[in-house]
Amino acid sequence: MIIIHARMSVKPEKKEEFLQEIEAVMEGSRAEAGNNSYDLFQNPTDSNSFVMVESWKDMESVQAHNASSHFQKFSAAAKKMLSAPLEADVYQAEKLN
Repeated sequence: MIIIHARMSVKPEKKEEFLQEIEAVMEGSRAEAGNNSYDLFQNPTDSNSFVMVESWKDMESVQAHNASSHFQKFSAAAKKMLSAPLEADVYQAEKLN
């Protein structure tokens, strides 16, 4: 299993647009084969900071996701909405129970 934490800092004036765009990518990503979960969390102390926590079956599923049209569309749009480059940590995990 692959787990990704993608941290995003959004320009305050682009936050509503970001939330609309991210909703579409979440819907598309959750429907992908190999996706276990795809959830957005807002930082409680910084309303313009978010983290997407993703869980995928394997790296092939991640690669297919990264090539998907909904993710590519979001990635292109995010460049004008984010105040800093997206930071992502990728983990390989094993469910213990």
